[in-house]
Amino acid sequence: MQQTTTGHPQVVTDADFAAQVEGASELVLVDFNATWCGPCRMMEPTIEALAAQYAGSVKVVTIDSDANQQTVARYNVRSLPTFMFFKGGKPVDMVIGAVPRPMLERKIQEHA
Repeated sequence: MQQTTTGHPQVVTDADFAAQVEGASELVLVDFNATWCGPCRMMEPTIEALAAQYAGSVKVVTIDSDANQQTVARYNVRSLPTFMFFKGGKPVDMVIGAVPRPMLERKIQEHA
């Protein structure tokens, strides 16, 4: 599943995380979330807006932490939501919790 030009975040899983995130040439913002997580739901409009704002330059993806335990364990994600930034296939930064949009935008600009 590819990120669309409408700027919606792409959903990734354990099966395609390596190809979609670690194999990406651009900066990738990964939203680790869960359906039961209230703060995760609060962040959905922000993630949607960032995906639209940075479409074509930053890849924005979401991963359901409950359904993708292998990736969660690999990156030691212990709190939700967790936002990880990957560049060159490696994690370069992380933000934990529901945060204001400008904080995520600063991280994007710092690493893009």
